[in-house]
Amino acid sequence: MKAVNGSVNLNGSGNATTRLSVQKTYKLYIDGKFPRSESGRYYKLNDAAGNVIANICRSSKKDFRDAVVVARKAQESWAKRSAYNKGQILYRIAETLEGRKSQFVDTLILQGATKNNAVAEVNAAIDRLVHYAGWSDKYQQIFSVVNPVESSHFNFSFPEPTGVVSAIAPTQTGLMGLVSIIAPAIVGGNTIIILADTAFPMTAIELAEVLHASDLPGGVVNILTGNRKELVAPFSNHMDVNATVYCGDAGEELKTIQTNAALNVKRVIHYNFKNWNDENAQSPYMILDLQETKTTWHPIGI
Repeated sequence: MKAVNGSVNLNGSGNATTRLSVQKTYKLYIDGKFPRSESGRYYKLNDAAGNVIANICRSSKKDFRDAVVVARKAQESWAKRSAYNKGQILYRIAETLEGRKSQFVDTLILQGATKNNAVAEVNAAIDRLVHYAGWSDKYQQIFSVVNPVESSHFNFSFPEPTGVVSAIAPTQTGLMGLVSIIAPAIVGGNTIIILADTAFPMTAIELAEVLHASDLPGGVVNILTGNRKELVAPFSNHMDVNATVYCGDAGEELKTIQTNAALNVKRVIHYNFKNWNDENAQSPYMILDLQETKTTWHPIGI
Protein backbone atom coordinates (compact mmCIF):
# COMPACT_ATOMS: atom_id res chain seq x y z
CA MET A 1 0.00 0.00 0.00
CA LYS A 2 1.32 3.44 -0.89
CA ALA A 3 1.40 6.37 1.45
CA VAL A 4 -1.79 8.37 1.84
CA ASN A 5 -1.11 12.10 2.34
CA GLY A 6 2.42 11.09 3.28
CA SER A 7 1.28 9.58 6.56
CA VAL A 8 1.35 5.80 6.08
CA ASN A 9 3.55 3.48 4.07
CA LEU A 10 2.98 -0.26 4.39
CA ASN A 11 5.45 -2.78 3.01
CA GLY A 12 4.51 -6.19 1.66
CA SER A 13 4.26 -7.76 5.12
CA GLY A 14 1.64 -5.25 6.20
CA ASN A 15 3.94 -3.47 8.67
CA ALA A 16 4.21 0.32 8.75
CA THR A 17 7.65 1.53 7.72
CA THR A 18 7.00 5.27 8.03
CA ARG A 19 4.39 7.26 9.93
CA LEU A 20 3.37 10.79 10.66
CA SER A 21 5.07 12.09 13.80
CA VAL A 22 2.58 13.33 16.40
CA GLN A 23 4.20 16.07 18.49
CA LYS A 24 3.04 16.71 22.03
CA THR A 25 1.61 20.12 22.84
CA TYR A 26 2.88 21.27 26.24
CA LYS A 27 0.17 23.28 27.95
CA LEU A 28 0.32 25.79 30.80
CA TYR A 29 -0.11 25.00 34.50
CA ILE A 30 -2.62 27.27 36.22
CA ASP A 31 -4.74 26.50 39.32
CA GLY A 32 -3.67 22.87 39.35
CA LYS A 33 -4.92 22.39 35.78
CA PHE A 34 -3.31 22.25 32.35
CA PRO A 35 -5.11 24.76 30.10
CA ARG A 36 -4.03 25.95 26.68
CA SER A 37 -3.21 29.63 26.30
CA GLU A 38 -6.39 31.66 25.97
CA SER A 39 -4.82 33.29 22.88
CA GLY A 40 -4.49 29.95 21.10
CA ARG A 41 -0.87 30.78 20.22
CA TYR A 42 2.01 28.35 20.35
CA TYR A 43 5.57 28.03 19.08
CA LYS A 44 7.51 25.06 17.77
CA LEU A 45 10.48 23.86 19.81
CA ASN A 46 13.41 22.52 17.81
CA ASP A 47 16.29 20.29 18.82
CA ALA A 48 19.93 20.99 17.97
CA ALA A 49 19.46 19.47 14.50
CA GLY A 50 16.50 21.71 13.74
CA ASN A 51 13.85 19.01 14.11
CA VAL A 52 10.55 19.96 15.73
CA ILE A 53 10.24 18.10 19.04
CA ALA A 54 7.19 19.74 20.65
CA ASN A 55 4.58 22.47 20.43
CA ILE A 56 4.74 24.97 23.29
CA CYS A 57 1.90 27.24 24.38
CA ARG A 58 2.71 30.94 24.17
CA SER A 59 1.17 32.62 27.20
CA SER A 60 -0.63 35.94 26.96
CA LYS A 61 -1.11 38.78 29.44
CA LYS A 62 -4.54 37.38 30.23
CA ASP A 63 -3.05 33.97 31.10
CA PHE A 64 -0.84 35.77 33.59
CA ARG A 65 -3.75 37.74 35.04
CA ASP A 66 -5.73 34.52 35.42
CA ALA A 67 -2.79 32.94 37.24
CA VAL A 68 -2.54 35.90 39.64
CA VAL A 69 -6.24 35.54 40.54
CA VAL A 70 -5.88 31.87 41.49
CA ALA A 71 -2.54 32.47 43.23
CA ARG A 72 -4.15 35.16 45.41
CA LYS A 73 -7.07 32.86 46.19
CA ALA A 74 -4.74 30.03 47.22
CA GLN A 75 -2.23 32.10 49.19
CA GLU A 76 -4.06 32.57 52.49
CA SER A 77 -4.94 28.93 52.99
CA TRP A 78 -1.46 27.82 51.91
CA ALA A 79 0.19 30.22 54.37
CA LYS A 80 -1.97 28.79 57.17
CA ARG A 81 -0.70 25.27 56.58
CA SER A 82 1.66 24.07 59.26
CA ALA A 83 5.38 24.24 58.61
CA TYR A 84 5.49 20.47 59.04
CA ASN A 85 2.87 19.96 56.33
CA LYS A 86 4.59 22.31 53.86
CA GLY A 87 7.83 20.41 54.46
CA GLN A 88 6.02 17.12 53.85
CA ILE A 89 4.72 18.35 50.51
CA LEU A 90 8.15 19.58 49.36
CA TYR A 91 9.62 16.22 50.31
CA ARG A 92 6.83 14.50 48.37
CA ILE A 93 7.73 16.60 45.31
CA ALA A 94 11.33 15.39 45.69
CA GLU A 95 10.13 11.77 45.95
CA THR A 96 8.02 12.08 42.81
CA LEU A 97 10.87 13.71 40.90
CA GLU A 98 13.19 10.92 42.02
CA GLY A 99 10.78 8.38 40.57
CA ARG A 100 10.79 10.18 37.20
CA LYS A 101 14.50 10.94 37.12
CA SER A 102 15.23 9.16 33.84
CA GLN A 103 12.39 11.04 32.11
CA PHE A 104 13.81 14.42 33.16
CA VAL A 105 17.32 13.42 32.11
CA ASP A 106 16.02 12.44 28.67
CA THR A 107 14.03 15.67 28.33
CA LEU A 108 17.02 17.83 29.24
CA ILE A 109 19.18 15.97 26.71
CA LEU A 110 16.48 16.47 24.07
CA GLN A 111 16.61 20.21 24.76
CA GLY A 112 20.38 20.36 24.31
CA ALA A 113 22.01 19.30 27.60
CA THR A 114 24.78 16.72 27.72
CA LYS A 115 24.02 13.47 29.53
CA ASN A 116 26.43 14.17 32.38
CA ASN A 117 25.07 17.67 32.91
CA ALA A 118 21.48 16.43 32.73
CA VAL A 119 22.06 13.73 35.35
CA ALA A 120 23.86 16.20 37.63
CA GLU A 121 21.08 18.78 37.28
CA VAL A 122 18.25 16.36 38.09
CA ASN A 123 20.10 14.96 41.11
CA ALA A 124 20.87 18.46 42.37
CA ALA A 125 17.22 19.52 41.92
CA ILE A 126 16.02 16.60 44.03
CA ASP A 127 18.56 17.43 46.73
CA ARG A 128 17.52 21.09 46.71
CA LEU A 129 13.87 20.21 47.29
CA VAL A 130 14.90 18.09 50.28
CA HIS A 131 17.07 20.97 51.51
CA TYR A 132 14.16 23.41 51.61
CA ALA A 133 11.79 20.77 53.00
CA GLY A 134 14.16 20.58 55.96
CA TRP A 135 14.09 24.35 56.43
CA SER A 136 10.29 24.49 56.48
CA ASP A 137 9.97 24.22 60.27
CA LYS A 138 13.25 25.96 61.12
CA TYR A 139 13.56 29.31 59.31
CA GLN A 140 11.04 31.07 61.58
CA GLN A 141 13.06 30.15 64.68
CA ILE A 142 16.24 31.38 63.00
CA PHE A 143 14.87 34.69 61.76
CA SER A 144 12.46 35.55 64.59
CA VAL A 145 13.67 37.67 67.49
CA VAL A 146 12.56 39.00 70.89
CA ASN A 147 13.28 42.74 70.92
CA PRO A 148 14.37 44.53 74.11
CA VAL A 149 12.02 47.42 74.99
CA GLU A 150 11.91 49.83 77.94
CA SER A 151 8.18 49.52 78.62
CA SER A 152 6.48 46.60 80.35
CA HIS A 153 5.82 44.69 77.12
CA PHE A 154 7.03 41.68 75.23
CA ASN A 155 8.06 42.67 71.70
CA PHE A 156 8.41 39.99 69.02
CA SER A 157 9.48 40.27 65.36
CA PHE A 158 8.93 37.31 63.05
CA PRO A 159 8.73 36.64 59.29
CA GLU A 160 5.47 36.11 57.44
CA PRO A 161 4.80 35.53 53.72
CA THR A 162 5.00 38.40 51.26
CA GLY A 163 2.00 37.00 49.35
CA VAL A 164 1.84 36.51 45.58
CA VAL A 165 5.18 36.30 43.78
CA SER A 166 5.90 36.54 40.05
CA ALA A 167 9.20 35.17 38.77
CA ILE A 168 11.24 35.11 35.57
CA ALA A 169 13.19 31.84 35.46
CA PRO A 170 16.93 31.59 34.67
CA THR A 171 17.92 31.12 31.03
CA GLN A 172 20.86 28.76 31.52
CA THR A 173 19.09 25.85 33.22
CA GLY A 174 15.98 23.82 32.49
CA LEU A 175 15.13 22.39 35.91
CA MET A 176 17.48 23.58 38.63
CA GLY A 177 16.63 27.26 38.27
CA LEU A 178 12.90 26.57 38.49
CA VAL A 179 13.27 24.45 41.61
CA SER A 180 15.65 26.97 43.21
CA ILE A 181 13.08 29.78 42.84
CA ILE A 182 9.87 27.84 43.51
CA ALA A 183 10.98 25.93 46.62
CA PRO A 184 11.99 28.86 48.90
CA ALA A 185 8.97 30.87 47.75
CA ILE A 186 6.35 28.25 48.63
CA VAL A 187 8.04 26.89 51.75
CA GLY A 188 7.70 30.43 53.11
CA GLY A 189 3.94 30.42 52.55
CA ASN A 190 3.86 32.40 49.30
CA THR A 191 2.21 31.46 46.01
CA ILE A 192 4.06 31.92 42.74
CA ILE A 193 3.63 32.41 39.00
CA ILE A 194 6.85 31.61 37.16
CA LEU A 195 7.75 32.08 33.50
CA ALA A 196 9.88 29.25 32.12
CA ASP A 197 12.69 30.00 29.71
CA THR A 198 11.88 29.49 26.02
CA ALA A 199 14.82 27.08 25.60
CA PHE A 200 13.61 24.64 28.30
CA PRO A 201 9.80 24.68 28.32
CA MET A 202 9.34 20.91 28.21
CA THR A 203 11.13 20.46 31.54
CA ALA A 204 9.01 23.18 33.13
CA ILE A 205 5.69 21.58 32.23
CA GLU A 206 6.96 18.12 33.17
CA LEU A 207 7.84 19.64 36.54
CA ALA A 208 4.25 20.88 36.70
CA GLU A 209 3.12 17.28 36.23
CA VAL A 210 5.27 16.32 39.23
CA LEU A 211 3.76 19.13 41.32
CA HIS A 212 0.28 18.03 40.26
CA ALA A 213 0.95 14.53 41.61
CA SER A 214 2.53 15.69 44.88
CA ASP A 215 -0.34 16.92 47.11
CA LEU A 216 0.39 20.58 46.30
CA PRO A 217 -2.88 22.56 46.30
CA GLY A 218 -3.93 24.13 43.01
CA GLY A 219 -2.87 27.73 42.55
CA VAL A 220 0.18 27.58 44.83
CA VAL A 221 2.54 27.15 41.86
CA ASN A 222 1.58 28.31 38.37
CA ILE A 223 3.94 27.78 35.42
CA LEU A 224 3.71 29.71 32.16
CA THR A 225 5.64 29.35 28.93
CA GLY A 226 6.03 32.01 26.27
CA ASN A 227 7.89 35.05 25.06
CA ARG A 228 10.02 36.60 27.80
CA LYS A 229 10.09 40.11 26.29
CA GLU A 230 6.31 40.12 25.95
CA LEU A 231 5.65 39.09 29.56
CA VAL A 232 8.28 40.96 31.58
CA ALA A 233 6.03 44.03 31.81
CA PRO A 234 2.83 42.32 33.07
CA PHE A 235 4.86 40.17 35.48
CA SER A 236 6.16 43.35 37.12
CA ASN A 237 3.31 45.88 36.84
CA HIS A 238 0.38 43.82 38.08
CA MET A 239 -1.06 45.58 41.13
CA ASP A 240 -1.94 42.36 42.99
CA VAL A 241 1.60 40.94 42.84
CA ASN A 242 3.62 41.59 46.00
CA ALA A 243 7.13 40.68 44.80
CA THR A 244 8.93 39.92 41.55
CA VAL A 245 11.96 37.64 41.26
CA TYR A 246 14.15 38.25 38.23
CA CYS A 247 16.88 35.81 37.18
CA GLY A 248 19.25 37.05 34.53
CA ASP A 249 21.67 39.75 33.50
CA ALA A 250 19.64 41.72 30.95
CA GLY A 251 19.92 45.29 32.19
CA GLU A 252 16.92 46.60 30.25
CA GLU A 253 14.64 43.85 31.58
CA LEU A 254 15.75 44.51 35.14
CA LYS A 255 15.26 48.26 34.69
CA THR A 256 11.72 47.66 33.38
CA ILE A 257 10.89 45.45 36.35
CA GLN A 258 12.27 47.91 38.88
CA THR A 259 10.38 50.81 37.28
CA ASN A 260 7.09 48.91 37.14
CA ALA A 261 7.51 47.61 40.68
CA ALA A 262 7.36 51.17 41.97
CA LEU A 263 3.68 51.33 40.96
CA ASN A 264 2.64 49.42 44.08
CA VAL A 265 6.01 49.31 45.88
CA LYS A 266 6.45 45.61 45.24
CA ARG A 267 9.71 44.00 46.25
CA VAL A 268 12.21 43.12 43.49
CA ILE A 269 14.70 40.30 44.06
CA HIS A 270 17.47 39.83 41.53
CA TYR A 271 19.45 36.58 41.28
CA ASN A 272 22.24 36.10 38.77
CA PHE A 273 23.99 32.90 39.81
CA LYS A 274 26.44 31.60 37.23
CA ASN A 275 25.91 28.01 38.36
CA TRP A 276 22.51 27.14 39.81
CA ASN A 277 23.76 23.69 40.85
CA ASP A 278 26.23 25.32 43.23
CA GLU A 279 25.43 25.34 46.95
CA ASN A 280 25.70 29.14 46.94
CA ALA A 281 22.40 29.15 45.02
CA GLN A 282 20.54 27.69 48.01
CA SER A 283 20.11 29.41 51.34
CA PRO A 284 17.50 30.08 54.03
CA TYR A 285 18.07 33.74 53.18
CA MET A 286 16.33 33.05 49.86
CA ILE A 287 13.27 32.18 51.97
CA LEU A 288 13.75 35.41 53.91
CA ASP A 289 13.94 37.40 50.65
CA LEU A 290 10.21 36.74 50.21
CA GLN A 291 9.14 37.40 53.79
CA GLU A 292 7.86 40.51 55.55
CA THR A 293 8.83 41.20 59.16
CA LYS A 294 5.87 41.54 61.50
CA THR A 295 6.34 43.00 64.98
CA THR A 296 3.88 42.33 67.80
CA TRP A 297 3.62 43.99 71.23
CA HIS A 298 2.13 42.17 74.21
CA PRO A 299 1.74 43.62 77.72
CA ILE A 300 3.60 41.78 80.44
CA GLY A 301 1.33 40.14 82.99
CA ILE A 302 -1.70 39.70 80.73
